[in-house]
Amino acid sequence: MTVLEAFLQGILQGLTEFLPVSSSGHLSLFQYFTGNSGESGFLFSILLHAGTLVAVCIVFWKTIWGLIQEAFSLLHDLFTGRFDAKQMRPQRRMLLFLVLSLLPLFLMFLFKDAISSFSEDKDIVVEGFCFLITGTLLMFAYGADKGRKKAGSMTARDALAVGGAQLFATMPGISRSGSTITAGLLCGFDRAYAVTYSFILGIPAVLGAIVLEAKDAAEAGSIGLPLSVILIGFFSSMLFGILSIKLVQWIVKGNKLNYFGWYTLALGIATISVGAIDHFTGYAIQRLIAG
Repeated sequence: MTVLEAFLQGILQGLTEFLPVSSSGHLSLFQYFTGNSGESGFLFSILLHAGTLVAVCIVFWKTIWGLIQEAFSLLHDLFTGRFDAKQMRPQRRMLLFLVLSLLPLFLMFLFKDAISSFSEDKDIVVEGFCFLITGTLLMFAYGADKGRKKAGSMTARDALAVGGAQLFATMPGISRSGSTITAGLLCGFDRAYAVTYSFILGIPAVLGAIVLEAKDAAEAGSIGLPLSVILIGFFSSMLFGILSIKLVQWIVKGNKLNYFGWYTLALGIATISVGAIDHFTGYAIQRLIAG
């Protein structure tokens, strides 16, 4: 992998991780057409996810720090017998609901290998169908009524709905931000809160993926990539991740998700078409583009 390819993948990861278009799906397409698909390509995408993880922490550091403080306060109340489920601050409710939203994600352990295989194989038809799902979800989000729910008024059912959406978004081509924001909006979340909840919910999910793949990365030799490639990929994904977070906040506030819905629907149709042609022509298109 060259420095230029690492830089381009960093930009792609940073922009698409938070824009509701699926970073994993776009990275899968990039790696497919540049010949970087396979286990090492998948594991390099984990490194890029680390860059976007830092981007979330930078943009939402005040909320994250408040949740960390609330976690210690919650533990103190539990051990001293002062915890009262009926009298909880909004920040504490948000913390507990984030934990609840993470529970469905544990089901991914049952399908981890199957999901990874879609990113590593030499076929992009599955990614195409997943892009169509993302586009459909975004159209539902565009038509959702403007909600007012925030941490103080959301329910356990809302938290599980958003968590379930995140579970399905582990498939390459289904946008994590798009699906979780859509679920939040359909549950009646305030638009700004839907974005904040979605992105902070993604922190433990991405962190868990990085930890789980660390051993595989060492065995596959992706850690042996040149330092310049690692640094360029990491920092480009971080910087463009910050940019895309700001962009998503503006997009959701202005209810412009339909633009991305049409984009992912068109991309899904194109991806399925190219994938089908490649399958029956011995991957002629892939060889032509990859050179």
